[in-house]
Amino acid sequence: MPAKRYSFVPLGGGPNYDWTRDHTFVKVSAADTGGAYALMEDNLKREFALGLHLHRQHAETFYILEGDVNFHIDGDWMTAKPGACIHIPPGVPHAVDLPPGGTGRMLMIFQPAGFDQFLAKLATMSEAEFADEKLMNSLNEQFDIINLGGVPAR
Repeated sequence: MPAKRYSFVPLGGGPNYDWTRDHTFVKVSAADTGGAYALMEDNLKREFALGLHLHRQHAETFYILEGDVNFHIDGDWMTAKPGACIHIPPGVPHAVDLPPGGTGRMLMIFQPAGFDQFLAKLATMSEAEFADEKLMNSLNEQFDIINLGGVPAR
């Protein structure tokens, strides 16, 4: 029987990574699109915060499904509510956090793909490997993540 020419991912399906601060489900992977893009559902936990960073090669698009999500983009703070869509081209510094006590859920598109492969790699690592600054810097470089610091002050 020939392989399917489409994919179907049910609710709660797809490779998923349940971290301390979020639970991410890969809905469309690099393998599904020939590396063109990846689509993920990110469930943000109360502890969620992502420090200031940028990507030299890939763009990110966020569509907010639930909750309020704070974005710091190119020096501007904004709160994205359900139904909001944010597109961040390569080279634009950004950070993300939540209002105190809040949670959120959003779809994320990474173009080209690669972040899904970064998460898959992280899922195989030990605590000692996570603590290895040289290894983490190498992975960040490999997967186009340029860390610029913590979450900026408001």
